Amino acid sequence: MSDRAALIDEFLSDTVWQNWTRTVLAGDASARRYIRLTSNSQSKILMDAPPENGEDTAPFVQIATLLRKAGFAAPDVLRHDARTGLLLLSDLGTVDYAQRLRQTPADESTLYHSATTVLLRLEQLAPPPHLKHLTPAVGAEMVEIVGTHYAHAPVSDLCAEVQKSLEEFAPEPTVLALRDYHAENLIWRADRTGIDQVGLLDFQDAFVAPPGYDLVSLLRDARRDVSPAIVEDMITYFGAHTKATTPLRTSLACLGVQRNLRILGVFARLVSTLNKPRYTAFMPRVWAHIMQDLQDPALATLRQAVMDLVPEPTATRLAGLTT
Repeated sequence: MSDRAALIDEFLSDTVWQNWTRTVLAGDASARRYIRLTSNSQSKILMDAPPENGEDTAPFVQIATLLRKAGFAAPDVLRHDARTGLLLLSDLGTVDYAQRLRQTPADESTLYHSATTVLLRLEQLAPPPHLKHLTPAVGAEMVEIVGTHYAHAPVSDLCAEVQKSLEEFAPEPTVLALRDYHAENLIWRADRTGIDQVGLLDFQDAFVAPPGYDLVSLLRDARRDVSPAIVEDMITYFGAHTKATTPLRTSLACLGVQRNLRILGVFARLVSTLNKPRYTAFMPRVWAHIMQDLQDPALATLRQAVMDLVPEPTATRLAGLTT
């Protein structure tokens, strides 16, 4: 028995869940692991987040509590041991957005409208004061990873242009952003109503960001193509109700470039240092998102910096990440 298995057994001992069937769920880009516990028609989720791998469960618990108190469909924390990095959570459902849309593509508008409504409601929620803020300087610093792990070259000039663009078009972090707000982290709960239809996962890295950051995460999804008509409809819907004060489309494009440059570097690191080659399949889409957002004329200088310093993820370059 592994050390983690023994810790899980101890964590669940003397509880009603100790003998429930355990099924490991598909992993994500982190060191966390998720296990569904089932007994007849009942189910719970065990999060296994080893502290020795740099995981900290406290932020998840705090944000989950905040979201639930505000009426959002976040998991209920049933049991928590911060020392071992183990959490027992209520199960929000078994069908995420990506699965639902593979089964029923015609539901895309309904699902994305519901997810965008959640983001508009989140704008009304005061963020915890201690959370990291996505200031222009922080946003620029977060892009350095694309130079370290993907371009393998200095990108200080690129970071400077990212900061300038954020200062002009997305300068004020004012809203709670769940940060990894995309189809595989949203559970579709068809039997519920309102914002309770959208189950929220993977928000432990939440921070305070300019309005629209999570909308970019939703619409510029690294793992699936969102229909252009849906993208347009959701931007229009969001724009009619958001508290954003800067020109929305350019702000979203600027945030999209910042976010996806970082993702390109993160995926390259996962491939080259953590032996997760499946992430190479997503990188051409991430690059396409960057190129699409850089079509905004207001981002011409940033576009030039990207073209000068960040190479396209060709098949040859992607193959080089795994050698």
